[in-house]
Amino acid sequence: MGLAVGLTACGGGGDSGGPTTGPPANGGTLRVIGSSDVDHLDTASANSTGSHGLNRTYARTLFGTRASNDFKESVPVQADVAAKVPSKENGGISKDGRTYTVKLRKGVQWNTSPPRPVVAADFVRGFERLCNPASPAGGIGYYVSTIRGMKDYCRGFAKVNANDPAAIAAYQNRHTIPGIQAKGDDTLVFKLRQPASDFLNLLTLQFTAAAPKEYDEYVPDSPQFRQHTISNGPYQITSYKPGLSYVLSHNPAWRQETDPLRERHVEKIQLTLGQESPDAVQLQLEQGTADLSWDQPVPVTAIARLRRARDERFAIRDTPSSSPYLVFNTRGRTGGGALARREVRQALQYAVDRTALIKIVGGPEVAEPLHTIIPPGNAGHFASNRYATAGESGDPARCRLLLAKAKAPKDLTLNFPYRVQGTHKRIAEAIKENLGACGVKAKLIPDTGGNYYGETLADPAKAREGVWDIAAPGWTPDWYGNNGRSLIQPLFDGRAYGPNSTNFGGYDNPQVNALIDSALTAPDQGRAAGYWQLADQKIMEDAAIIPLLNRSLPIFHSARVRGARYLPTATGYDYTRLWLSR
Repeated sequence: MGLAVGLTACGGGGDSGGPTTGPPANGGTLRVIGSSDVDHLDTASANSTGSHGLNRTYARTLFGTRASNDFKESVPVQADVAAKVPSKENGGISKDGRTYTVKLRKGVQWNTSPPRPVVAADFVRGFERLCNPASPAGGIGYYVSTIRGMKDYCRGFAKVNANDPAAIAAYQNRHTIPGIQAKGDDTLVFKLRQPASDFLNLLTLQFTAAAPKEYDEYVPDSPQFRQHTISNGPYQITSYKPGLSYVLSHNPAWRQETDPLRERHVEKIQLTLGQESPDAVQLQLEQGTADLSWDQPVPVTAIARLRRARDERFAIRDTPSSSPYLVFNTRGRTGGGALARREVRQALQYAVDRTALIKIVGGPEVAEPLHTIIPPGNAGHFASNRYATAGESGDPARCRLLLAKAKAPKDLTLNFPYRVQGTHKRIAEAIKENLGACGVKAKLIPDTGGNYYGETLADPAKAREGVWDIAAPGWTPDWYGNNGRSLIQPLFDGRAYGPNSTNFGGYDNPQVNALIDSALTAPDQGRAAGYWQLADQKIMEDAAIIPLLNRSLPIFHSARVRGARYLPTATGYDYTRLWLSR
């Protein structure tokens, strides 16, 4: 189906990502600064936009997407380590749509000593690691529901000691996933449970990166693992100080002719963490003492100034997303389990003043109100507003009335952890004020540990204990194009709830689960989109979350950056393709 972009990109920069004079220049150190470390560095469990941009420099997948400042050009699936994109026409996809045969590109190598080829077994190992008991993939539901035999493989893996790398490796090496086979060193065969029109999209995700045999020596994503990453991309991590810094340098085993999606121009990439102030980060970028922001947005106070000046270093890039949304912990006991009751959650839908939130993040050029699970610009989106309020300003009187009708506790107090960087604090304060107008207290809890997702929201034990009741995470789809699954399945499939799940609130409705299955088995994208729409409607009827904003990303780079091209799924520029002026 067609892809309609919700917000139009604006600002300076053009497609060149800055002024360009002559061909790309090689050399120099790209200086990236920001606040917090990644949630997970291991590609098996890495599930944040920041980790996507970092993983792309050293960990390659079978397929990928091309960075571009034209949103539509960043959507199509491209071959990466795969020699070509399989289709029914070229024989790579069987007539029944259940078998995919992928040939590997020649010449891709690991940076081992001596270098050795990346082979099909390395990709099999990558898939086998996805449901490891120590740090499983947040998107594991994509693959368990699609690949033949993976569900049973993962069920057995869950029983293995999560702290014993030898036991983890032994399980992987003694068990197989029937639906993933290596045919020699250069061919992979995938067998699906049923046709999946988005399967190639799943093979672009960082979860599915090849994994070398050396990873068997470590507990996945452990501190030891993080010090021993192995590269098959243009860069390699040569220094990592947790929470402080990364240094990436050239991978001597990489060759440009083997990589159609990346380039390599800068000599080093220096990533410095601990920069908690967006204003301080912006100042360094404008002064030229740093080049790119890692995770700090352009301060709202700077957006209007940069737009008026038509600063060519500044742009607003299309990133159709739900950012943020308010999620309810349906598994907690606060207020006698008040948030487990649909009527209470429905009442709270009327609390939020979205106009105030839009002002906080930079105005209507940056964000628009969102009322559905699937934002504009994504497969399955439809215009709907089940809980409409005048002027998008909320309706506290109706909220109070419905709370009373639902017999919600009069002294309901909700724990509300929030991220401290960027506009997150102001958003949390605004929502607290909105809830207060409804008679609900919100206890704000700053998350200063830098692991908001991994240690708070994605831990079911914390949900059961009531460590949090509401939260305002953001969700950028794992891919664009045929991506209804990327918005519904990871956030709302109750069958995948568990450690590292992105279904943070533990929402579980058998009707929604059945609609997910129907969409996944639909014979074409159009019919799949219809099922995703029905799932969206049911989730909103249940008020599992409060969608808040669909945002684009204001982004800025230093004056010496050239050739900056945007990766929407990483919400940042592709480090491998830009270069620095002399």
